[in-house]
Amino acid sequence: MNFELTDDQRDFRSSLESLLSAADPVGAARAWASGDHAPGLALWSRLAEQGVTALATPEEHGGMGATPIELVIAFEALGRHAVPGPWVESAAYLPCALTDADTLGALAEGAVGTVAVPPLVPYAVDADVAEHVYLVTGSALATATAGDSKTSVDRTRHLFTVTSSTDVTAGDLDAAFDLAVLATSAQILGAGERVLADSVTYVKQRKQFGREIGSYQAIKHALADVRIALDFARPLVLGAALGEASASAAKVAASDAAYLASRTGLQVHGAIGYTAEFDLSIWITKVRALVTAWGTPTHHRAAILKELVG
Repeated sequence: MNFELTDDQRDFRSSLESLLSAADPVGAARAWASGDHAPGLALWSRLAEQGVTALATPEEHGGMGATPIELVIAFEALGRHAVPGPWVESAAYLPCALTDADTLGALAEGAVGTVAVPPLVPYAVDADVAEHVYLVTGSALATATAGDSKTSVDRTRHLFTVTSSTDVTAGDLDAAFDLAVLATSAQILGAGERVLADSVTYVKQRKQFGREIGSYQAIKHALADVRIALDFARPLVLGAALGEASASAAKVAASDAAYLASRTGLQVHGAIGYTAEFDLSIWITKVRALVTAWGTPTHHRAAILKELVG
């Protein structure tokens, strides 16, 4: 299986990287965590102009009808730059779960949506900001209203209970869930890559006993293990996008690799890594939250086992 990106896909990745590198997403994430959504929503609008919100929406509803590979590219970039907001819910799940043309068109143009899918997704992320809030119960989909807020380890993820209001016609909810799992896998993979990159930069600068700490074999080996784990996860994520692997396999591999990256990054940074003021904390807490988002590792391992034994 050839996982090489096309020229158009590389250009899309480069354009997202250029936009996000210049947009101060860390500042937007910190503001979002404190309840100031303006910088994050401004960034959301800029990404909508790049087509990110329209990737999974069919062309007949104003979307791009892009392949899952483009979705993976976009969500890896979102994770690498810690972009706040209910991206998985709004740009991956709902475009597959909804059938209403007006709502699909609004989401493709940049309206913010979110959804709860209990029991695996019991709360709706950022329901206080979303213009379109939904609740899935079994095979039924309904509009919903936000209720009580819940605390997440990732302060940029504001969780809310929701109460159903009006039933709407649902699309393929199973396919929508798998696409959300794939998008989460790409997002957590991007976060893991960022933690590794920042850790490598740090160990080249930090000195102890007159030497860069990155020159010690133990640290080299620990970071190499992270590199290997991320490199093994990536083909599963891309394979799931191409239909050659399950979304559950991608989620397990990406979660394990990113979690290893966060643990190793915390170790090599030492005490400073534990401080909320240090940017590393944004990715470490995001990884911790995304590991269990859209299905816990236990759930996805059980799904893989079921697939293997038929």
